[in-house]
Amino acid sequence: MKKILVLSTSPRKGSNSDMLADEFILGAREAGHDVEKIFLREKDIRFCRGCLACQKTQSCVIHDDAAAIVRSMQQAEVLVFATPIYYYGMCGQMKTLLDRANPLFPAEYAFRDVYLLAAAADENESAVDGAVTGLSGWISCFDKSRLRGVVRGVGATLPGDIRQNPAALEAARQMGRQA
Repeated sequence: MKKILVLSTSPRKGSNSDMLADEFILGAREAGHDVEKIFLREKDIRFCRGCLACQKTQSCVIHDDAAAIVRSMQQAEVLVFATPIYYYGMCGQMKTLLDRANPLFPAEYAFRDVYLLAAAADENESAVDGAVTGLSGWISCFDKSRLRGVVRGVGATLPGDIRQNPAALEAARQMGRQA
């Protein structure tokens, strides 16, 4: 049994990326894993100031909800990021969290496998490439970790459109089973 943290980064309730996250969670729970889900839209997460104090103290000088999320990230064995694709990249909420996770860089962390679940209005799978590149850049700072899988839920504009892409939903569920 692994400890899995799913981070739903969409600002929209009932989003397509969140539906992908729910499928991943179903698969992970079917496999017997312990899963926690955090909705960033419900959290107060401010922008990184770039002061780098966290590199010495392993904690951030900003007191908001990011500190608790980063602790959860540190303790999870598997991280799952679910994001809508905005302008061919991850949403701003996800990028802000990645920046605020800087205290993890000098710390011991449990996560080894990282997954990306992305929903894009564009019908081309390449629409997700920018988010993959951005997340891969973050992962490259953590030598023990790797990008284990990506679901490209394309052609999903309005809430619920991802249901028209059963292959993406099944891929997310299957990744959860194999996490």
